Amino acid sequence: MLMKESPDTIFPASATSPPETLNRSLSLWNSLTIGFATVSPVAGLYAIIGVQTVVAGGGWFSALALCLVMQLLVATVYAELSSQIPIAGGAYKWARQLGGATAGTYAGAIYVSSTIAMLTTTAYTGGVWLAIFFGSGSGTGVTLVLWGAVFMLICTVLNLVHVAVFKFLISLGVYAEIVGSFGVALLLFLFFRQHEFSELFAHLGTGTAPSQTAAFLAALAISGWAFIGFDACSTIAEETQEPKRMVPRAIFLSLCMVGSVVLFNSAALTLSFNRDTLVHTSAASDPVTPVIVDNFGAWAETPFLAIVMIAFLACGSSMVQYTSRIVFSMAREGSMPAVLSRVTSAGAPHNGVLFTVLLATLGLLFGLNDEAVATVLAFGTGGLYAMFAMTTGVGLFTRLTGRWDPSLGHLKLGVWGLLINTAAFLWSVFEFVNIAWPRPYAISPDAPWWQLWAVPLVLGSILGLTTLYLLAVKPRRDDVLMRPRESTPTQE
Repeated sequence: MLMKESPDTIFPASATSPPETLNRSLSLWNSLTIGFATVSPVAGLYAIIGVQTVVAGGGWFSALALCLVMQLLVATVYAELSSQIPIAGGAYKWARQLGGATAGTYAGAIYVSSTIAMLTTTAYTGGVWLAIFFGSGSGTGVTLVLWGAVFMLICTVLNLVHVAVFKFLISLGVYAEIVGSFGVALLLFLFFRQHEFSELFAHLGTGTAPSQTAAFLAALAISGWAFIGFDACSTIAEETQEPKRMVPRAIFLSLCMVGSVVLFNSAALTLSFNRDTLVHTSAASDPVTPVIVDNFGAWAETPFLAIVMIAFLACGSSMVQYTSRIVFSMAREGSMPAVLSRVTSAGAPHNGVLFTVLLATLGLLFGLNDEAVATVLAFGTGGLYAMFAMTTGVGLFTRLTGRWDPSLGHLKLGVWGLLINTAAFLWSVFEFVNIAWPRPYAISPDAPWWQLWAVPLVLGSILGLTTLYLLAVKPRRDDVLMRPRESTPTQE
């Protein structure tokens, strides 16, 4: 029970060092930039803006804003948990420590599979931009899968080189986001608006959705993709200096920063776009560059594509690190092969990185079918919202039953913590169901039944296989405990 334990009891000073530990080399700025790059305004918004218009018809700005507000509640719960349990694996570790080894195994299976699906989608979309930058944007099928593999290879190399190179690329990606996303949007907003502000709320229900209500719910489901990934800050907590203070700040600030940029950018682009351009977009097309070229001139195309490409590479590289730390944490406690928990002399889990990249690259094969890409995107988003629901649910249950006392953490919210936790749990459950709901008009009128039900089918299969695993191999309760190393960070 955690109710009467101090933070040092959770990570007792007398505990022996874990067999494999990560190098604590990330500052608050590094953690914040990784969270920012993982959520990524460019990757998040540019991947959904065309789909939003096609399905909802328009007027999806309010759904985007509502989704951000509710996700901030989820991020607050994550910040509260990370202020007390700052260890590699984040939500997986919390589920295991608060809910037990069985809950942790289920959480890990959901977490890893959904983050790998999210990484696959980012690699495919990033490959599209990579292809466009090098003049091969008209390819489809095999060509785009190959470009996605090239994108993944670059992200892998960036995760295997010295950490200083990785941190530089992530910081560069954030600067690229600021220039290529916010900066361009600011110029569009100030000098190139084509529509009145009412355009942000117009045309709702004029897309493929059968009604305004259906359009809004679909827009809310699609918006979910733009605000996931902030939990990356919690999975790298073991590598962050002073994690009980810094990780909660990084979680919340990264989502606030990204959310503000996404809302502003979506408004600026919507007010500057010709709707016909958006209506005729797909997962393999680029609706943004033509607007930039039309407004700024042909000279802007190459610099803009370079900036977007850097932002996508930073996002993809952060996702590789994000997911590999979950793999590392699970392997360290026996839920995955022990070889995946091995680290280099520099304290980096290279085996976990290679395993993560291998699975995500195999997932790129779904890109041979454009419609399958949407399915992978839906599962990646739905799986993470299932994880949000599980994390906030475990937090709420253990809070109410006294198994977890949040007041022992560095972040103290008092009675507000219970209210925020409750609202975050209800929202996460609602949004998961909303994302998983079968919508032929959002995928394809001729889509097979298994594609419409992809999220519950894939998630159900994962849970079923996890149950068989638990029946065959009884989970251990020998969790890795960490000494509180916050006061002695490793400097490089």
